[in-house]
Formats: sequence, structure tokens, C-alpha cells
Amino acid sequence: MNISFFFEVLIGGLLSGVMYALVALGFVLIYKASGVFNFAQGAMVFCAALTCVSLVSKFQLSLWLAIPATMVVMVVLAMLIERLVLRPLVNQPEITLFMATIGLTFFLEGLTQLVWDSQAHELKLPIEDIPIQYLLDNYNISISQFDVVAAGICAVLVTGLALFFSKTKIGRALRVVADDHQAALAVGIPLQQIWVIVWAAAGFVALVAGLLWGARNGVQFALTTVALKALPVLILGGFTSVPGAIVGGLIIGASEKIAEVYLGQIIGGGIEGWFPYVLALLFLLVRPAGLFGEKVIRRI
Repeated sequence: MNISFFFEVLIGGLLSGVMYALVALGFVLIYKASGVFNFAQGAMVFCAALTCVSLVSKFQLSLWLAIPATMVVMVVLAMLIERLVLRPLVNQPEITLFMATIGLTFFLEGLTQLVWDSQAHELKLPIEDIPIQYLLDNYNISISQFDVVAAGICAVLVTGLALFFSKTKIGRALRVVADDHQAALAVGIPLQQIWVIVWAAAGFVALVAGLLWGARNGVQFALTTVALKALPVLILGGFTSVPGAIVGGLIIGASEKIAEVYLGQIIGGGIEGWFPYVLALLFLLVRPAGLFGEKVIRRI
């Protein structure tokens, strides 16, 4: 086995895993605030990325102006979702909220393409996609500079949001809101404000994820499927845990790359697309709550 090549594959997988963790973080934030899996997170990634790139291409804004403008759009979107979708469903069964996020998915996908277009767009960020020369010259390891910088951005964002939601009153209120909407209102927690803040944070996460994945794969409808890779990440890490999203992302990113390279030689290619879901399925049999998930005991 070529050790340098193995480390190249492993490091590349870990860097992709950090980006998966960022996408998964959007799901975790919504789940912690409502107890519902936000099926619309992928549509939010697509909406944010296409809005940003369209502001650049159609309105000739610089990227540094388009990004805050897109963030304003995502905050307004969060406020509209809270007012028109979530507020009427306070204290409703979780399945009702889940179905609402499914409807929101198709609405956002259609609205985004109606307002802008359905064409694929190239997105250029000021990060060069070239190998890091030092690693290439000294260790014969080809690691993209873009992947390292993107992973660093994701790591800083994930860490910052983790600290914000674990050390602030908003973070402590999330669990109460998710457990019982009426109880949260009864003790004075501003439910509507919490939901707006969390959905706005999820929108910001979607924007960063959309920009990074859009720069890598192009801004197109396929971005919505990138978010589905967060599902095995959440199963491994736990739906309510920010550290779990990080660990789960690293496991999924590394395992899918290693499986594609080494198992692909034995059973054929295409493993990277389905291996994370098989791994998540096997993990469910051993630890259904995930590595950092909360075990719920219901007494009847």
C-alpha cells in the first residue's frame, strides 16, 4: 500500500467531511428548535447559492456585496417561514411540521428557479483550486488548497455556532422549545423570536454551504441532493448534537473516499454515492440514537 496515497485519500475525505458537517449543522439547528427534521434545508442551500450568483451575474454586484445581500434575503425568508408556516402550527404534532417542511422544499425550489432561472452557473470564489505545493514536494500528497480553506471556513463556522448555541440563553431555550411549545411560551420563552433566529442561522449555514459546494460543483439544482448526504452524518452523530455533526461528517467523508478508492477496485466504482447510507444503516442497528444523540425513554 502506498502510504502517501492513503493519506492523500484520507485527508481529502476528512476535508469533505467538514463540509458535510456544515450542511448537517443546518439540520441540527432546526431539529433542536422544533424537534422536526427540516426537509427543506437542501432547498435553502440551493436558494442561497443561486440568489448570490444571480446577484453577481444579473445585477453586476461584486461577490462581497452579493453575499451580505443574500444573507438579508435569507433572514427575510426566515421571518416569512416563521410567520406563515411555523406560527400557525405551534403545538401541532411533529409529523405536521415535517410535512410542512416537505411542502416548503418544493415551494422554495420552484420559487428560486422562477425568480432567477434553472440554468447551471459557475461560481468563482477567491480561493485557488490548486495543490498545496509544500505537501506535494515534501510528502507527495496532492491536497487542494480550495479544500483546505473551505474546510477551515466550515470548521470556524461550526465551532462558532456551537459555542453560541451552547453558551447563550438562546441555546438553552432551544431544548425547551423543542420539547414543548406551550411550556416554552408559559415560562416566557419568545417562541417566535427563537424560531426566526434559528431559521436565520440555518439560512446563513445554507448560504456558506451553497457557496462552497457551488464553487466546487457549480450552482445547479443538484445542490439540493448534497444536503441528503447530511442524513447519514446525522444518523451517526445524533440529530440534536453539534459535536455529533462534526464527528459524523468526518467519519462519512473519510469512509466514503477510502471505500471508493480501495473497495472500488474489488467490486466496481460508484461506491461513494451509496456507501454512507449503508454505513448509516448498519450503525442504526447498533446505536439508533447516534454517537452523541439523546436517548429518549417513554414510560406508558
